[in-house]
Amino acid sequence: MRIVLDTNVFISGVFFSGPPYQILKTWRDGKVQLVISQEILEEYQRVGETLADQFPGVDLGPILEILTVKAKLTLSPSLPEPVSDDPDDDKFLACALASKAKLIVSGDKHLLNVSGYRGIDIIKPRQFVDDYLKKG
Repeated sequence: MRIVLDTNVFISGVFFSGPPYQILKTWRDGKVQLVISQEILEEYQRVGETLADQFPGVDLGPILEILTVKAKLTLSPSLPEPVSDDPDDDKFLACALASKAKLIVSGDKHLLNVSGYRGIDIIKPRQFVDDYLKKG
């Protein structure tokens, strides 16, 4: 299964425990395929580096290295028109469309509000864990 993780889910999974961590572990174990675009990767790095300053014990390097090797990097052109109330969130929709991923995991209300856009479901991390990870 291909999934797109919004930045907050990815970063929460790196720095904290809980559902985002469980999702990243499932990806590292090869049970789901994480899809990213260059724009998403850059945002992960930028936000992660900012948070790393607040949590000096966390080394972001290894997860970013794994990301560049194990995640599927896809070329995702911008959407022709804004979809989300926060146009910065549209990169996640564009990535999902370009990679044919049918699922974005996000806690962002702007993304959650456009769930169903062109067949893409957008669900919260806890729902992903409950609906997809606990079944297996």
